[in-house]
Amino acid sequence: MSKKVYIFLADGFEDIEGLTVVDLLRRAGIDIKTVSIKETTRIQTSHGITMLTDAIFAETDFADADMLVLPGGMPGTKYLAGYKPLTDLLTDFNNKGKKIAAICAAPSILGEMGLLKGRTATCYPGFEDKLEGVSYTRQGVITDGNITTARGLGYALDLGIELIRLLMGPQQAQMVKDSIQY
Repeated sequence: MSKKVYIFLADGFEDIEGLTVVDLLRRAGIDIKTVSIKETTRIQTSHGITMLTDAIFAETDFADADMLVLPGGMPGTKYLAGYKPLTDLLTDFNNKGKKIAAICAAPSILGEMGLLKGRTATCYPGFEDKLEGVSYTRQGVITDGNITTARGLGYALDLGIELIRLLMGPQQAQMVKDSIQY
């Protein structure tokens, strides 16, 4: 059965953190869709690249989702945090024990929502104060229960590989690692 993942993009998301995850999951045969939280599919990355997403949040049904992913970057993280339909979806997902991943500044969204309380998590240095009730680690990527967090751009490949492992198993993750010479 094919796995379905949605990654949420806002103006100012970190290019590499978002697109590396998309690339790796697609290589693994996972159906990952890029979703704009704006009223248009047109998004500008934190480094000024204009791109089009696969879908618009308001027009998407997430009932088939196996995982939700939040890339970091500024001001993208602030826009994601301020988009109530997304935070409501994250709360619902977490309440159902479904998989959520966030990298760089984006774990701060989950931390401020209280979704990381009692867990071990990581984030970009300087955002630790947003991880309320968390056992903070400097580890690059950590999965605690249904939530995976990563420190930043330098760990985007590791995050993608970990998400493949969680969704498809260690053999598929190793196959993708081997195929990209990592």
